[in-house]
Parts: sequence; C-alpha cells; structure tokens
Amino acid sequence: MKKIVSVTVNGVLHELAIEPRRTLLELLREDLGLTGTKKGCGIGDCGTCTVLLDGVATFSCLTLAIQADGCSVETVEGLAEDGKLNRLQQAFVDHGAIQCGFCSPGMLMTATELLRRSDNPNEQDIRRAISGNLCRCTGYQKIVEAIKAASEDTS
Repeated sequence: MKKIVSVTVNGVLHELAIEPRRTLLELLREDLGLTGTKKGCGIGDCGTCTVLLDGVATFSCLTLAIQADGCSVETVEGLAEDGKLNRLQQAFVDHGAIQCGFCSPGMLMTATELLRRSDNPNEQDIRRAISGNLCRCTGYQKIVEAIKAASEDTS
C-alpha cells in the first residue's frame, strides 16, 4: 500500500505516493529524474549515493523514502548556483579531482557537509570525512587538495 511522502529536494517541495520499501535513492533517480546521485554497492559501503538529509550526509541507498517525509534533501544537482559551479565543484575541476566521475556526487555532498560545519578543515579532517566514500581513479590526494582549496577560497 502506497504512502504519501512530502519531501523538499533542492528547495522544491514534492508530494509523492510511494511504496514503503522504496529507498530515497530510488525516489530521487526514478521518480524525480535526479540521476546525479549514483547507485553503487547498494549496501552503504561506497558512498556514491550520498545526499544531505536535513544537512547531514546520508547514504540514500540505505534510507527509506518514507524516512525523508517532511525533510529537506540536497543532491549534487542542487550545488550549482545560478547555473554556475559552486566553489567546491570548481575546485574539483581545477585540481583534477574528477576522473570517471562516478564517485564525484557522493564526494561533493560529503565535502559540502564538512565545509558547512568546519571553516578550515585540515587534511586529517578531510580524509576522515570522506573515508566512507570510495574512489578507484584518483587515489584521493587530488580530492583532498580540492576540498582544502575550496575551504580556503573566500570568494
């Protein structure tokens, strides 16, 4: 039996009738067409599905959509400002932190949460924050450098 869920995604309120077993990842990708959030492992090991749920980095593959009822969800699609990459996204480009791009949405969302709660994280803080996100291309150093650069960018 479907349940009505009211969720604000990237500032837009959506009311949807969904099956109780449906994940937040499925709601975002299949119901709302927001395919920036990736499905990787499906068991919370890789972090590619990370979104911000009421400001907290959350694995959307492990979160039931009904748990997001009344909540605010931010996805990678919501990071750009007026069609322009935000400072974190631009730092990923500038520092070569994007290779295949599959992990990038989850990394960006995790880093967004970190930068919102810490103005100037050190390398250890950054590495700890992204430890739940797997990347098979960059070796993490460029990602760490990009996040550090974004934290130092005051423009």
